[in-house]
Amino acid sequence: MNVMHKTVAMLEAWWAKHHVHLAPEPEGERAGLVGERYAADGSARPFTLVAVGDSMVAGCGVDDQSDGLIPDLARGIADVLERPVHWSTHGRLGATMRRVRYRLLPEVDEKPDLLVLCAGSNDIMARRSVGEWSEDLSATLDEAKALADDIVVYSCGQLYNSPSLGATLRRYLEGRIDEQTEASRRICAERGVTYLDMTHEDVKADDAQFYASDHFHPGRFGYRYMADRSVELLRDHLLSIKD
Repeated sequence: MNVMHKTVAMLEAWWAKHHVHLAPEPEGERAGLVGERYAADGSARPFTLVAVGDSMVAGCGVDDQSDGLIPDLARGIADVLERPVHWSTHGRLGATMRRVRYRLLPEVDEKPDLLVLCAGSNDIMARRSVGEWSEDLSATLDEAKALADDIVVYSCGQLYNSPSLGATLRRYLEGRIDEQTEASRRICAERGVTYLDMTHEDVKADDAQFYASDHFHPGRFGYRYMADRSVELLRDHLLSIKD
């Protein structure tokens, strides 16, 4: 991207910062149990799912936590395992991976069957370098491994498709996201951690269907799509750790 395009991208970023009003963290419980029908007699220990991260973990874009990504993901996991799933979230609007490491990960006081980490979009918007991102993700994963044997890392969101952002800014962000994705994939592979590249996933839906009213976060359909696709990609892995 040449100097002129970078200048336009920065101007569009300034406009977005002052005019795009992001959906807040919704009301509702940040923990719950799904799939109770798979253990009507109460004999099966629930599979435990803990998610830590940014606004997608916090459910921004829907009216209630129950319609967010993680409850949807938990329902899908319950169907695959035919087992109840207890889910909980530690998410904050605007969280970077550094905040995940220092503020949110320490909130986890259990050893879950599956730990989900989801951040990256705010690091991109804050113009943190790939080197800074790599350092933060590596350190976060090293600490997370003490909390869970199985970890899934989500890529950042599809910022380059957000209808609330200018076209030049979206092209600039796409390049930054590609760099971050490549670094994340490498770091996760080195540590034996599952990486889900959802930022390059074709959502097969128009903007009005996928995005929330802020035209930035996924809405109810968007989160449901992401959860369903995640379960498809994780199915074999989930079946390997179900016991």
